[in-house]
This record gives sequence, structure tokens and C-alpha cells, in this order.
Amino acid sequence: MTTFIIFLIFIALLAFFLIHVYNNFVRLRNLVKDAWSNIDVALKRRYDLIPNLVETVKGYATHEKSTLEAVINARNAALAVPSGDINSQIKAEQTLQRSLGGIFALGEAYPELKANVNYLDLQEKLNDIEENLERARRYYNGTVRENNTYGESMPGVLVASLFKYQKFDYYEVDEASRANVKVDFK
Repeated sequence: MTTFIIFLIFIALLAFFLIHVYNNFVRLRNLVKDAWSNIDVALKRRYDLIPNLVETVKGYATHEKSTLEAVINARNAALAVPSGDINSQIKAEQTLQRSLGGIFALGEAYPELKANVNYLDLQEKLNDIEENLERARRYYNGTVRENNTYGESMPGVLVASLFKYQKFDYYEVDEASRANVKVDFK
């Protein structure tokens, strides 16, 4: 009889342990998804602004078709990523960020464009969106760090596969985005 009671106590403790670990995985996954939703809202605002920016630039830099097409293609590729695929969305956003650098380099190369009120207004709005994105990325990366650390350390690692633990990618700037944008009009 005492063996049976000890066995029941062990099973109860194991059940409480598994419930606690499972609830932590759910809490952390939901924090990451909440953080991503903040980024997603800012990205939507950026996606809506990009066509206006491209149209404004197009009037001044008509022979820069490849730069403008790169921005539109990157925007469309980012919009095409399924909404639940955060890791793929991050990669698409890195490509879009690089191509947007080309648009701003065009603004430097064309003084008339740089003086255009619409262009300046759109650039300021995009800068505001980028600042919001920066804050949202920091929060997102913090929640990803917490999620990934829990899933890769004790006790989470013991049952991670049982609970279909999901590791998320950090939202980082890739090396290509760190490079200065060069515009050459030859």
C-alpha cells in the first residue's frame, strides 16, 4: 500500500512538473507572437507607404527603374509570406530594408527630389515607422531570447520535443544591410 501511495505521489509530482513546463512554453510562445504582432502592425504601415514613396521617386529618377523595381519586388515578396511564418517574414524584411536604402540614396543623388515636399513627408513617415520597428524589434528579440533559452535549458529541454517547442529566429540586421548603399550614375 505505501508503494502505491509513493507511486501516486510521484505521478502527481510528474504531472504538475509537466503542466508547469507546458504552461511556460505556451506563455513564452504567446509573448513572442505578441511581440511579432507589434512588428507586423508597423510593417503593414510601411508596406502601405512604399508605393507612394516609389511613385514620388519615379517622377524624378525615371532611369533608376531597377532600384524602384527592387523595392516593389521586395515589398511584394514580404507581403506574400504567410502570416504565421515569422522566421521567413524576418528574412523577407531584411531584403526589403536593403532595397529601401537604395531609394534614400536616390534622394541624395537628386536634389530636386530631396526638395520635394511629398518625398520629404513620406521619408519622415517612413523614419517614424522605422523608429517604431526598432523598438518593436528589441522587444521581440527579448521575448525570443527568453523563449529560446527556456527551450534549450533545463527543465524545458527535457520535454521540448514532447510539447512541440518552437525556436524562433532573432530579428537581426544581416551583413548586406549593414553595408553602405552605393549609387553609381554611369
